[in-house]
Amino acid sequence: MKGKVYLVGAGPGDPELLTLKALRLLQSAELVLHDDLVAPEILQLIPSSAQIHNVGKRCGKKKILQGEINDLMVAFAASGLRVVRLKGGDPLIFGRAGEEIETLRRNNIPFEIVPGVSSAMGAAAAAQIPLTHRRASSALVFVTAHKAAGKDAAEKNTSDWSKFVASGATLVIYMPGQNYSDIAKRLTTAGLAGETPCAVISRATTRHQRTHRTTVLDLHRTPQLAAPTLLVVGEVVQLADPAALVEGFVMPDASEANDGLRPPALFTTFSSQAPRLRTDKEPIA
Repeated sequence: MKGKVYLVGAGPGDPELLTLKALRLLQSAELVLHDDLVAPEILQLIPSSAQIHNVGKRCGKKKILQGEINDLMVAFAASGLRVVRLKGGDPLIFGRAGEEIETLRRNNIPFEIVPGVSSAMGAAAAAQIPLTHRRASSALVFVTAHKAAGKDAAEKNTSDWSKFVASGATLVIYMPGQNYSDIAKRLTTAGLAGETPCAVISRATTRHQRTHRTTVLDLHRTPQLAAPTLLVVGEVVQLADPAALVEGFVMPDASEANDGLRPPALFTTFSSQAPRLRTDKEPIA
């Protein structure tokens, strides 16, 4: 009897942004393979009976290769286990889910994808930035600052960014790193005006969130903020939380009533009342 793999989105950080389905799967998992940036509060929702393995790759430092993660999913599911592959944000956006899906299909392993609140959506909501606006931006583009190797790939990246800029779309740049001078150069080379507003959002939806408001021209002055970070570029950034205009940083209220990260205990009531998730070995009534 083969098990099953669930590719589950953990959302941007706040446990309350988990979907109900993600929560149920975590609480019925037999084995969890999680990314490095999944919030500790979310990992605490996993039952002690489940095996938990950190398979994260962070800041260019790989604890484990993607091929090894693929092999683990196949091996554990083939042994009959219910496997949750837990990814930050949404698994289908810069989460390498495509490679994992190919592996699971190739090995005839049953799987299901459970979407999550994407990092971009969570960060924008936390900083109060509307990613589209009928008078400012009618399109939205997600890109990554990571460049593929080789001259041809670098030229293609620059060409793609030029197309995005010409469209007037809001750009959400994943994994910008700390080399903002390089990103600013790529944006201006693509044709973006230096006065275009930008926001760097760090550790979105958590009590440690910081939002730095700047422009493309001054992007190189951005302070080093803790990962994970997202860079939002476009006129919509002008509508960010007004506190960013005054202080340069936005910090959510860290009071007990609004701490940005809710303890797992708050899920107890829901868990005790929610219907139990049927296992793959149980008949459907």
